[in-house]
Amino acid sequence: MATFVLVPGAWLGAWAWEETARALQELGHTVLALTLTGLGERADQATRDTDLDTHVDDIVASVEQADLRDVTLVAHSYAAAPVTAAAGRLGSRLKRLVYLDSAPFAEGMRMLDLMPSDVAEQLSRQVADHGEGWRLSMPPFEALGSFGSLDGLGEEQRGRVRALAAPQPFGTFVQRLTGPDQADPGVDRVLVACNDFRALMDAEVPMLAFLNQPPWRRFDLHTGHWPMLSVPAELADVLHAAVA
Repeated sequence: MATFVLVPGAWLGAWAWEETARALQELGHTVLALTLTGLGERADQATRDTDLDTHVDDIVASVEQADLRDVTLVAHSYAAAPVTAAAGRLGSRLKRLVYLDSAPFAEGMRMLDLMPSDVAEQLSRQVADHGEGWRLSMPPFEALGSFGSLDGLGEEQRGRVRALAAPQPFGTFVQRLTGPDQADPGVDRVLVACNDFRALMDAEVPMLAFLNQPPWRRFDLHTGHWPMLSVPAELADVLHAAVA
């Protein structure tokens, strides 16, 4: 059985993994779902100084303080950025990297680089006008289509997200990655691709071509960008298969 550390994407906390974590535990796995600084139940810890490095430190500290070994580290969406940097600091504790509808960040990359320039500018204006210059509230669901497919998110799931989502410290989107993936070459690397990401992979987009080649292993999920909310049990089955 595996030891999973689940890292949520922007605006989310450990709460987003509840059903998937429960299903993995029922399958016999050890599961630690993280809430990064400034999000979820840690929303009151957010400051102007909360940035990408803060979240990298969160991940490393959580694994080390729990003295976890043979870790399968799962990064959903935005979490790909801090997980990429944390991977090199976890050393022999890390057994497997799983990028869930996401991909490793290159050194010097930042979250805003993944968005069309007009979307990035709109978010920056929103932070300046309504977020005291450092907090980004979760956009309306219509706008979230810029981040990924909403397939599978019904009214119940959307209501839960809207009620529990916390403003994202904008420094985590603005700061560029300074620690590239320096995980041991022997670390298992897995991609779990949902609808939009599957389409990009199947179209053989050049910048993602490496994900279709060894040592990467790919699993597909027929749902939108938030599978832990839209198909939590199916996601647990895929993660279980990835470590089997």
